[in-house]
Amino acid sequence: MIPALAIPAKSLNRPLLILAASVAVLGAALAFQYWGGLAPCELCLYQRYPYGATIALSLVALVLPEGRPRAYALLACGLAFAIGCGIAIFHVGVEHHWWQGTAACTGSIDLSGTMSLQELEQRIMSTPVARCDRIAWSLFGVSMAGYNALVSFALSVFALDCARHERDEARPRAGA
Repeated sequence: MIPALAIPAKSLNRPLLILAASVAVLGAALAFQYWGGLAPCELCLYQRYPYGATIALSLVALVLPEGRPRAYALLACGLAFAIGCGIAIFHVGVEHHWWQGTAACTGSIDLSGTMSLQELEQRIMSTPVARCDRIAWSLFGVSMAGYNALVSFALSVFALDCARHERDEARPRAGA
């Protein structure tokens, strides 16, 4: 069993912490893109959607009453982070060539001669600049997708623990 995390006593802090973490991670991705010059691939963009979802869900959780309604919103945040972790793990596998990515992801073009010139031009023009199967940046041998998998997993555990605390605090105490 995982020991309980040190969650602030105020229930309102839970969605605020999830909101802040989601904004920080998404902001870091955008900073790498716009200030760092790292163009995102298709899977990089997919990894951003769960953070957008958790931003929206945590904002909803802020206006919901304490107890079960807020716990459900925090549970949804935990599930969104878990989905993001899955996308990031898939991306790591594509980067390391453990499995193949989507057709749009790798930019492979069939040159068997069955395509017309117009089809070939269309395929070339629609091929992404950043390829999912190439590691654009890494630190200590871990790519951005790898770090995102770790962060998404940790945030998923945190959000699910927040939901559990929110639910448990809503239950009437025996003898109270």
